Amino acid sequence: MDRAKGKPSGMLGRHLLGYLPVQAAQALVGFGGVAVLTRLMSPEMYGQYALAITAMHLVSMALFTWLDAAVARFHARAAARSALPAHLATAYRTFFLLVAAVVIIGAGLLLVLPIPADLKTTFGFALAALSIQSLLQIGQETRRAAGAVAAFSAIGTLNLLLGFALGIALLMATPLGAAGPIAGMALGAAIALVFDLPGQRKRASGGKSNARRLALYFAYGLPISISLVFEQLLSAGDRFLIAGFLGQAAVGVYAAGYGLADRSLDIIFVWMGAAATPLMVAALERGGPEAARKVAARTARIMALIGFPAAAGLALVAEPLAGVMVGEAFRPGAVLILPWIALAGLMKGVMTYYFHESFILGRRTRAMAAIMGGAALFNLALNAVLLPIFGIAGAAAATVIAYAASLLACAWIGRRIFALPLPWLDWGKTALATAGMAAAVLALPDVGNSLADLLLSMGAGIAVFAALALALNAGGCRGWVGEARARFAPAGIPS
Repeated sequence: MDRAKGKPSGMLGRHLLGYLPVQAAQALVGFGGVAVLTRLMSPEMYGQYALAITAMHLVSMALFTWLDAAVARFHARAAARSALPAHLATAYRTFFLLVAAVVIIGAGLLLVLPIPADLKTTFGFALAALSIQSLLQIGQETRRAAGAVAAFSAIGTLNLLLGFALGIALLMATPLGAAGPIAGMALGAAIALVFDLPGQRKRASGGKSNARRLALYFAYGLPISISLVFEQLLSAGDRFLIAGFLGQAAVGVYAAGYGLADRSLDIIFVWMGAAATPLMVAALERGGPEAARKVAARTARIMALIGFPAAAGLALVAEPLAGVMVGEAFRPGAVLILPWIALAGLMKGVMTYYFHESFILGRRTRAMAAIMGGAALFNLALNAVLLPIFGIAGAAAATVIAYAASLLACAWIGRRIFALPLPWLDWGKTALATAGMAAAVLALPDVGNSLADLLLSMGAGIAVFAALALALNAGGCRGWVGEARARFAPAGIPS
């Protein structure tokens, strides 16, 4: 156990706890969005909403993510050299030039594209939400890189919960339809900016934009941005093909089932990445490669300890989970694809938030972009073949195959760039505990009520996994128990 507050393993644990509120908000919004929207929207309307969100994410990753990545990656260096004002001034001035171009070009495209008026309205609100949320993200990346966990969580939680609540209100009270929840996101981010911008403006005060600095940021961040575009195409690009082959209603059904599994796991892995990535970068800058690998090793163990049972659990409870969480019209499709997407989501999380670190720490992000580009094209090709034959099940199978191929490629090539620890023994123990959990859940009787079945399966699965993980000391979890007992034991009483 690391008692020293400055050691990476101890910092990782504290950062994970610090980011927990915003991840809890993300879980509420993710699950609540599926549960509420699939009951308030028809499959066709929900499909329209899913297409707009996918397009919004693609544009964000293509045009803004490279800047966010550079803000995070070069924050520690700028702070150490007393150049933080210039760092932030460069980022913000670049952002405003980008967003002006995005709004002008996007509005022009919406005027000329031959798509229905209601879909144009939804895409228009998505353009507004994209612009406001991208501005907020620069401040959030600054806080994350600086280790300002409490501020990051407070503003992130405010943004998520306000956007969700306002979006549901607009959907129910206005004729906006699929655009309502997206308009709520824009309003939530705008309110969060009231608390974000004053502090950021103060930090950037006196700074001057620097062309050489911008060129460095662009060279570093562009491959990451390209990689994430391909990754988004890999995870959600099939929705455009589903719309073409099967229609918008099929997109809605597929997106509902996909969202249940993928969002659940994404919350876990984003939480891990938000805590671990800045610590790895800081450790590399201050202590060299071995210091970064120490943080990575602990990250890999914790990632498996949480991710393996979460993915298996989602697959095991597909039917009762769909019965509780999605509207009746969406349930058969959700049950069909949920186990496939749970497996794909696990591979996606491990690849994105662990094996991609090899390319980021080694500053070889072009190789990462090339791998993800190949995987995205492979996935789209598989979809073109499998969708007409198997419907949405074919899309789910194509996603699993493509993620498996890209995960193996990232792990193999990444080891030649910046070798990360592979704690096989800990991963094996966690897999064994997960297998025991699965056997216990499968042996449970069917109660006949979705909520009761779900709660029974979750309770039994968590209890069995926890017991087996502790018995095997999977991921070093006994150390966590010891730390917790030492922290919460009354003064003067031995734990």
